[in-house]
Amino acid sequence: MAISSKAIDLQACVIGLYRDGKASLVSSHSGPPPEIDGYSIGAPFMTHEPPHGGEMHPDGDEVLVLLSGSVTILLEDRDPPREVQLAPGQAFIVPGGIWHRVVLSEPSQLLYITPGPGSQHRPPGTSAGRGG
Repeated sequence: MAISSKAIDLQACVIGLYRDGKASLVSSHSGPPPEIDGYSIGAPFMTHEPPHGGEMHPDGDEVLVLLSGSVTILLEDRDPPREVQLAPGQAFIVPGGIWHRVVLSEPSQLLYITPGPGSQHRPPGTSAGRGG
């Protein structure tokens, strides 16, 4: 899908930024995240935690920027998992290859820039750490 001349609502759509430098709309936020050779960029408003038990991105680092609300990022790079709390306007870089998940403290909007195409997701209820 080509980029249009209209503003893009990152709460509803995902932009793919491909390794060749081209960008396009790749999907809506309904369903599984897109698998592209490059970066997926979106900013959904979340009222509940993601529908998986954690994720890992072997293709590179993921950038998370909290736009509103309050979240904790659980990083499974040690036992017990490391917790990083984000407030609006704060960002965190999740190192590539580290299993992690987002835990909501309240409804939140989180901008993500996620490398692909090799992202992996665990089924719900299979994560390590707090609340799972």
